[in-house]
Amino acid sequence: MSDFIDPDIVKKIENLRQELHRHNNRYYVMDAPEISDAEYDRMMRLLIELETQYPELSSSDSPSMRIGAFPLKKFDTVKHTVKMLSLDNAFSDSEILAFDRRVKKELMTDREILYTAEPKMDGVAVELVYEDGKLVIGSTRGDGETGEVITSNVKTIRTVPILIQHHGNEEKTPARLEVRGEVVISREGFKRLNDEMSNNGLQLFANPRNAAAGSLRQLDPRITAKRPLEIFIYGIGDVSGMNIDSHWDLLCRLKSFGFRINPHITQKITIAGVIKYFRELEEKRYGLPYDIDGMVIKVDSIESQVQLGTTARSPRWAIACKFKAIQETTRVLKIEVQVGRTGTLTPVAHLETVNIGGVNVNRATLHNVDEIRRKDIRIGDTVLVQRAGDVIPEIVKAIDTVRTGREKIFTMPAFCPFCNTPVEQDEGEAAIRCINDTCPAKVKAQIEHFASKRAFNIDGLGEKLINQLVDRGYLSSFADIFCLDKEKIESLENMGVKSAENLSESIEKSKKISFSRFLYALGIRHVGEHIAEILASKYGCLENLYDAKYDDLKDVNGIGPVLTQSISEFFMNKENRKRVDQILRCGVNIYPEEAILKPTLDGKVFVLTGTLETMTRSEAVQKIRILGGRISESVSKKTDLVVAGQSPGSKIERARALGVHIIDEEGFKKITGA
Repeated sequence: MSDFIDPDIVKKIENLRQELHRHNNRYYVMDAPEISDAEYDRMMRLLIELETQYPELSSSDSPSMRIGAFPLKKFDTVKHTVKMLSLDNAFSDSEILAFDRRVKKELMTDREILYTAEPKMDGVAVELVYEDGKLVIGSTRGDGETGEVITSNVKTIRTVPILIQHHGNEEKTPARLEVRGEVVISREGFKRLNDEMSNNGLQLFANPRNAAAGSLRQLDPRITAKRPLEIFIYGIGDVSGMNIDSHWDLLCRLKSFGFRINPHITQKITIAGVIKYFRELEEKRYGLPYDIDGMVIKVDSIESQVQLGTTARSPRWAIACKFKAIQETTRVLKIEVQVGRTGTLTPVAHLETVNIGGVNVNRATLHNVDEIRRKDIRIGDTVLVQRAGDVIPEIVKAIDTVRTGREKIFTMPAFCPFCNTPVEQDEGEAAIRCINDTCPAKVKAQIEHFASKRAFNIDGLGEKLINQLVDRGYLSSFADIFCLDKEKIESLENMGVKSAENLSESIEKSKKISFSRFLYALGIRHVGEHIAEILASKYGCLENLYDAKYDDLKDVNGIGPVLTQSISEFFMNKENRKRVDQILRCGVNIYPEEAILKPTLDGKVFVLTGTLETMTRSEAVQKIRILGGRISESVSKKTDLVVAGQSPGSKIERARALGVHIIDEEGFKKITGA
């Protein structure tokens, strides 16, 4: 082939790409096609022919990427700039009203709060990152901090813009824009997909959400391209060069950029309107073309969202209002007891398999013996089962009118079913616990927690492998993980040389861990992720926590007497200290959290505008908050400082008009010590 390419060919390819992007957006997002499907297909075939003939003109943002790129060997991972948090849930009107009261209390206002309400799609959360208007990374939510890179797969979704389009909005494309959305498969698309799977003799998907998740995680994007995936955008992560005052304005802006938002979103309604709309949405949920399991409400004001902030797991300015769970009847076959990492005995009902909302359910937790007595659930009972929040199976009640007399009353064992140690029950607690620290069930659960994603994140060390390692005596505690050698791993069932190497690499990789994740991994009773973060920020390192006195601990904000007792007992236990020391001797490197600093910004209100060169927006926000400052998205008389990066927006003019002090990035770094 000649090095010279006819300029007319280059122009033709560019025009085809531009037109196909435009037609794709009009068809899938705007629902206003200008050409027939046949004409669209003809243009796409012509583009593919030209790109095949002139491969040097190929481009990652070409519409031809919709057909799928070459297969991957594995998924890479990426850290989200801003955490993808989960939402707290409300299951009743009273809980929705309680949320509204909390919002008003935090904002110190009696006025009506305006909310934006949107259907809660039952799909897979993803993040799409655009730089200068081009899609550069697509990733899954993962654990909220780190997700899998699925860029090639999301490019095959017709409703995902590969290039940001502008429709009636002349605002400059943000230099960086991270959008979040839910990938779903419609009910009709799900039926077509399962029919195709059946015709090809393949295993069927249980429900649309399961199908969407499986399709997104295909290593071969060409398979994903054949799946009927759609996306609805609901929010953003990090963004530079875009000024918005409300959540509804944000959604409208994203729509003008070519993103698809849900047509059933209701904007700027009071809490009374929220409850009214919730009932309307619940009535028409089965008339929608896709599955929803509730409604999400968000405080509409961005300034109020920032003021409300977040917890370790969820934003304080949003909540998921869940529909009443779908219920079915089935029969309790038996009740067995499981032992968790803290030794708590939990009764679990084994059920005759029943399909609830597209999911086969054959087990349900019974929580504790008090719950069983209260509901009077017996072995052999016919029971009403629901998926609580459409997720966790639970027994609502026993249907005692159909009892035959052959049902058996369940009693909790007096001895641990796994180690035969007498069980104990603390005064005032419903939980019954095994106190044997070497109980194999307890050890297995502790190791599984230790290796989990939010702790040491040891990929490949799952339940089945842990069972083998403990049963063979290779692991007696989580500290032994770092003493495992490849020969022992290779000797396990279904473990070859490569699998053993992968697990060994994963163990080695996990040795660098933050202090808060390390504390969470230890499995201290009552210490979840949020408490671990509080402890890590307060004490900074393990040595300081070792030296902490009981009175010091109980004075830490967020830690009461029960937690204090639990933490003190854990670190006073010689075996626990030996395990921690063993972990450190094996080369685990705990890097400190940024300790809580003495506030130096003392409630000052900051507004950020433009792009910062040496840090992300989220890093700047975190720095301000650590030093006691507050963030606002809009400039007002209450604003103390406006930080102006490159290409600042209209906020600068507003600041000048109000006489608000403006500083550049260097000035910001000086006052924050960044």
